[in-house]
Amino acid sequence: MKYFWIQLLLIAGSVSMALMFIRTWSQAQNRAWKRIAFSAFVVVNVYAVLRPTDVTWVAQHLGVGRGTDLVLYVMVLAMGFLTLNTFLRFRSLEKKITDLARTVAINEGLRHNDVRLGASEDAPAAAATESSTGTDSVKV
Repeated sequence: MKYFWIQLLLIAGSVSMALMFIRTWSQAQNRAWKRIAFSAFVVVNVYAVLRPTDVTWVAQHLGVGRGTDLVLYVMVLAMGFLTLNTFLRFRSLEKKITDLARTVAINEGLRHNDVRLGASEDAPAAAATESSTGTDSVKV
């Protein structure tokens, strides 16, 4: 009963993170292994809060010393993973936005050329089809 309130607070925090993750589950495009890893993290977190001496025992058997040091090292690795994952996701989104901007610019340029040159109604459709097939040059 000595540590009841802090344990209750830590477990409530873990459960609220799990509920928030589950609530946004359908919205987020999470991969299955991320869901499994997060669920395992929550379970291990609750176990570590309830049995801190077991974490110290595991740490001593791994050669770390204290359980708090083991938890710190694991959190540093998790933070590194999250940082790398976020960086790769942003880089992918930037590439998609760049490709989208190029496509819009090409289509707008074709439309403006057709308006300026007075092309027929079939020309924009043919030009748009040509640019969507991966042709970078515009033929006028």
